[in-house]
Amino acid sequence: MRRTLSALGVAGALLTVAVAVPTATAVGAAPEARADRSRAGDRAGDRAGDRPIVIAHRGASGYRPEHTLEAYRLAIRMGADYIEPDLVSTKDGVLVARHENEISGTTDVAARPEFAARQATRTIDGVRVTGWFTEDFTLAELRTLRAKERLPQVRVTNTAYDGQFLVPTFQEVVDLAREEGRKRGRTIGVYPETKHPTYFQSIGLPLEEPLVAVLRANKLTRRNSPVIIQSFETANLRKLDRMIDVPLAQLLDASGRPYDFTAAGDPRTYADLATPAGLRWIAGYADGIGANKNLIVPRDAAGKLLAPTTLVRDAHREKLIVHAWTFRAENQFLPADFRAGADPNARGDITAEYELFYQLGLDGVFADHPDTAVAARAGLA
Repeated sequence: MRRTLSALGVAGALLTVAVAVPTATAVGAAPEARADRSRAGDRAGDRAGDRPIVIAHRGASGYRPEHTLEAYRLAIRMGADYIEPDLVSTKDGVLVARHENEISGTTDVAARPEFAARQATRTIDGVRVTGWFTEDFTLAELRTLRAKERLPQVRVTNTAYDGQFLVPTFQEVVDLAREEGRKRGRTIGVYPETKHPTYFQSIGLPLEEPLVAVLRANKLTRRNSPVIIQSFETANLRKLDRMIDVPLAQLLDASGRPYDFTAAGDPRTYADLATPAGLRWIAGYADGIGANKNLIVPRDAAGKLLAPTTLVRDAHREKLIVHAWTFRAENQFLPADFRAGADPNARGDITAEYELFYQLGLDGVFADHPDTAVAARAGLA
C-alpha cells in the first residue's frame, strides 16, 4: 500500500475535537487514489507543508530524564510538534516508553533488592546483554520503579530529577498529547518507535498488535492522524502497512543493517537502502525516512563536515519525507565546525547546525533540546 504524502507535519486529525487543526494540507490521498497520484507526481511544495517539524527526541531529553511524562510535557511547552516515545513491551503485553528493553541505565531497578533475581543475560539483535528487561516485569511491577538520567556525566543537571518520575505507558503518552493539545489549541503529534520488533516477536510479545490497538482505541488510525510510526527494521513496518493507515517512517543508520535483514539472510545494508533504488523500495510501504545526520552531511575523521549527499533530493524524488536525527546541543555530538571550546559536555553552536540542515530542505528534525530547534526554525526566511 503506497502512501503519497502531502505532509507529515503538524497537519492531521485531532487527538481531540477541542484542538484546533493547523492550516496545513492533509496527509494523503484515499487508498485507491494513491498510486495514480504518485504517478502524476506531487508538487514539491506539498512534501512537508510550510516548515520543518520539530520532533522532541524522547521528550525534552536534554533537560529531563528521557521518556518521562515530564520530558514530553516540557517539550510541548517548548513548541515541539511531535513527541517521540520508544516502545517496548512488559511481560503482560503493555507498551511502555523506554529507550531499550534493558532498563538498568534508565531506572533504579539495579538498586531494588526485591528485583535482584530478575537480572538476566539475553541476546538482543545478535548482541548479548546483561541487565533487567521490561519483558520480565508486569506493568504493575514496572510502575514501582523510578526513572533516572541515562547520561549522568553529560547531563549532570538532569540527575536532580532521578527517582521522581514513573515509566509511562504508550496510552499515557497519547493522553498527554491530547491534554496538552487541548490546553494550547494546537495539534501535538506522537511519533512512536518500535524497538527490537524481531526480538519481541520471537518471545511471543509482538509490538505491532498492541500498538495498533492503542491507536484504534484513540481513533488515531487515519491517513491524517497526527501519528508517525518509525522503526530501524523493515518487516514490522511492512506488516504495519497492512494493518493501519497512519504514516510510516523507515529509520536509516549510517552503518549496519536492519536486524530483520540479518534474521532473514538479506545482505542489504542501511547504505543500500539509502541509494535511489533502496529509497524506491522503501517508498513501496513507507511515507518517509528518518536518517542519521551523517547520511545527509558526512563528517571526516576529525569530525569536520564534508559536502552534503544527495539523500534528501533522492528521497523527495520518491515522494518520501526526510527527518534527520539526532540534534543535540553538547559539543561531543556536534560537528567539529560548530563546537565551542574543548569541554565535550559544554554547549556548542547548535543553531548553526540546524541552519545548515534546514537549508538542505529537511522536513523535520529529532531534537534533544527542542527549544533550540524551534528557535532556529523561527529564523528561517
